Amino acid sequence: MTAGIILVLCLLVLLAYIFDLTSSKTKIPSVLLLLLLGFFVRQLCNFFGIDLIDLKNVLPILGTIGLILIVLEGALELELTKSRLPIIKKSVALGVLPLVTYALILAFVFNYLSGVDFKICLANAIPLAVISSSVAIPSVRAFTKSDREFVIYETSISDIIGVIFFNFITMHETIGFAAFGSFLIQLLIIIVISFIATGILAFMLSRLEHHIKFVPIIFLVILIYEISKEFKLPSLVFILVFGLFLNNLNGIRHFKWIQHLKPRVLRREVYKFREITIEATFLVRALFFLLFGFLIEATEVLNTEVLIYSLAITGGIYLLRIIALKIAGTNLIPLVFIAPRGLITILLFLSLSLEDRLPFINRSLIIQVIILTSLIMMMGTLSTKKEKELIVDKENGNENKQPENAEV
Repeated sequence: MTAGIILVLCLLVLLAYIFDLTSSKTKIPSVLLLLLLGFFVRQLCNFFGIDLIDLKNVLPILGTIGLILIVLEGALELELTKSRLPIIKKSVALGVLPLVTYALILAFVFNYLSGVDFKICLANAIPLAVISSSVAIPSVRAFTKSDREFVIYETSISDIIGVIFFNFITMHETIGFAAFGSFLIQLLIIIVISFIATGILAFMLSRLEHHIKFVPIIFLVILIYEISKEFKLPSLVFILVFGLFLNNLNGIRHFKWIQHLKPRVLRREVYKFREITIEATFLVRALFFLLFGFLIEATEVLNTEVLIYSLAITGGIYLLRIIALKIAGTNLIPLVFIAPRGLITILLFLSLSLEDRLPFINRSLIIQVIILTSLIMMMGTLSTKKEKELIVDKENGNENKQPENAEV
């Protein structure tokens, strides 16, 4: 039995890798294939009468670790330079304003339909307003460099702000001046903790000579996140600060105290750390969606009672996105299609207590919205003409162009 589980797990992870490897060519979001694969495994288990332990409690754990790694991976991709300032401003604005706007619109609609307290309605609305970087970023590898950067910035900011917004709403009994004052104090505390912890972790990264250093640092990051979360602090700020610091060492190298961190050594170690983080993120994300697909019931996907809500919510997502991209003066195609829901939506939904969930905001609706937004993203990328290699070379400054007389 144990050998069989290990064999199946290895095959599933390898299939997840193939899905990720081919997604830029097939244009099929890997999340859809992972959900389908997990669902198929569940049907096989039912057919052969294989009983597994209850895995529902594992999902939030994988989701939390996945969230940390996804935000860290996103932060390690964000470069804060003057040349990128225009795209950063646009992507941050489009990562924050549509999220907050759509969450408020949905909350008003939910409040009108259910008559439930607006705060509870807003807590139910936020998960549906967050763009999933874990689904979006792997799906835009064939886009131009500028569009890829835009999606990385926008979706990473959407994840971070969405989680902070959700925690702010759910952690306070009433929303008023006292709540905002408390949040500002919490924000200042976590910023101080972030700078201290980042300095210590960066020092460890540059000074540790043991052959094992990256795994302990990743677990220290998770530990600091969880401790901060227990004290009701916006702990994702720490992940953001840590990632941005490591990826923007060149911008702060003129500070004298940076020399204590051996910046040349640290930059080399950061590159290795980023590679480890990317691979760990892939593994946790793949296991999360496989498990979520495994736990899906056929009746949840085909639930017609909430289908009208799912279609309306999905329609609202893209209507608002068209308006936001138009106002921002950004290219509509292909960015309009990149608004998938995924891991963050599931994780925030699972964080809601049963008594705070609205009757029509259930697993069926969440699954349907994730599938619908992923299908629209797939159809959008399929209908978008593939970029010419020459254009990509120009955008990259011909950095990867091989000289004619180079040795092969």
